[in-house]
Amino acid sequence: MDTNVITPEGYTELQQELDYLWRKERPEVTKKVQWAASLGDRSENADYQYNKKRLREIDRRVRYLRNRLSKLRIVNYSPVQEGKAFFGAWVTLADESDDKLTFRIVGPDEIYGKKHYVSVHAPVVKACLGKSVGDEIVVRTPESTKAWEIVLINYQVD
Repeated sequence: MDTNVITPEGYTELQQELDYLWRKERPEVTKKVQWAASLGDRSENADYQYNKKRLREIDRRVRYLRNRLSKLRIVNYSPVQEGKAFFGAWVTLADESDDKLTFRIVGPDEIYGKKHYVSVHAPVVKACLGKSVGDEIVVRTPESTKAWEIVLINYQVD
């Protein structure tokens, strides 16, 4: 399965992060490093050491984002998807005791720090792909097997 897929919103967020790091945070931290370096002895200068470390972290993330963004393939919504669970869909499942689980199917780059965003590689997503409302799915994980019914599928962006 393609691991280089992303929603248009996810791609925009990564681009905005790259832009913020490169145009705002990196220049600010660079100024702090230059200022701290001008004070002299760098070996005992906490400002210099901390900001130099932060600069390395920013540069590492910028390199990663530039590389990753060049490899990602944006998957746009298509009306053909309507009624079925595919990439970008919000899916609500219900089990036999009517416990509900709602999540959005997204690429692996979009799940961090977001509640209810699940990677296209997760077992629950693999069980849902191509299914419709009313279909029963069985989710198998190393720990358990659980049956769910798909009760809602929509493609609205949150």
